[in-house]
Amino acid sequence: MAKVSMLGCGGWGSAVAIMLARAGHDVKLWSFFPEEIEVLKRDREHKKLLPGIVFPENIELTDSLDCLDGCEFLVIAVPSVGMRKVCEKIRGLVGGDTIVVNISKGLEQGTLYRMSEVIKEVLSPKKFAVLCGPSHAEEVARSVPTACVVSSDDIEVAKTVQETFMNPHFRLYTSDDMAGAEYGAALKNVIALCAGICDGMGYGDNTKAALMTRGIAEMARLGVALGAKVETFSGLTGIGDLIVTCTSMHSRNRRAGILIGQGYSAKEAIEKVNMVVEGYTTAKAAYDLGKKADVELPITNAAYNVLYEGADPKVVIDDLMRRPKKHEVEELYLK
Repeated sequence: MAKVSMLGCGGWGSAVAIMLARAGHDVKLWSFFPEEIEVLKRDREHKKLLPGIVFPENIELTDSLDCLDGCEFLVIAVPSVGMRKVCEKIRGLVGGDTIVVNISKGLEQGTLYRMSEVIKEVLSPKKFAVLCGPSHAEEVARSVPTACVVSSDDIEVAKTVQETFMNPHFRLYTSDDMAGAEYGAALKNVIALCAGICDGMGYGDNTKAALMTRGIAEMARLGVALGAKVETFSGLTGIGDLIVTCTSMHSRNRRAGILIGQGYSAKEAIEKVNMVVEGYTTAKAAYDLGKKADVELPITNAAYNVLYEGADPKVVIDDLMRRPKKHEVEELYLK
């Protein structure tokens, strides 16, 4: 069994820690906030995000970075907004033989970097992989059958993570397209926010089907322009993650979108959700990436206008429906 250190004990980090501990691994779960660790130690569960799910005894809860000593796998589950700060905090503390696995989703504001690019720039890990796919924390923590993808520039590293983390409740596939996996994982949150807005406005299944289908085409178009493989977007980290995030009430992005569709401002909606809504910050980063790469992103641009410019969702949707006529197939991956 492996020694795993987990940085970040939000819902997703805690769920993966619980999953790995149940599989028999020795897990240390770290938080940047000592007071958070004290509460988790007292309750032995994350009452806010994963109520009723008890932390197994082989999870050590800590706020000390001594947890990195001797770990074989370092799993990073920090929200995108705090990724660089945490990586700078642990610079020089990660062993050369440690396999670093990022499970966070999003794009860094300003640099527009994927999370792997932030981690590589700060930590320069020798062995690195990204794990993502359709995986609500609430379900992984309850051992609901889930399938994800582990991607790495070194396929042997991906296979090692697959071999170690995979268990009867958590199936892993390997990939060498880290860029595609990360862009899919990040960009689908923007589409999920839009899906929620449509739900909040009372639109139906037709609308959501159109949004999701055109959304994955848009995600692939940007991803391919930035070096990703087009086929990745038809897999678990593309259409798979998009489906689960656009259709489930577990999705905080969809929930925030529903509130916006009901008339709340973006700020009010995020405050009411009271959790990190990655799609909000990703919408701006994706908008900027589209401009930089000269890629047409009508849905992303519409989301940006609603979230950051205060545009009326009804007017924005009407404008999308009145766009010039297009051919579906050539529109998929061309500008």
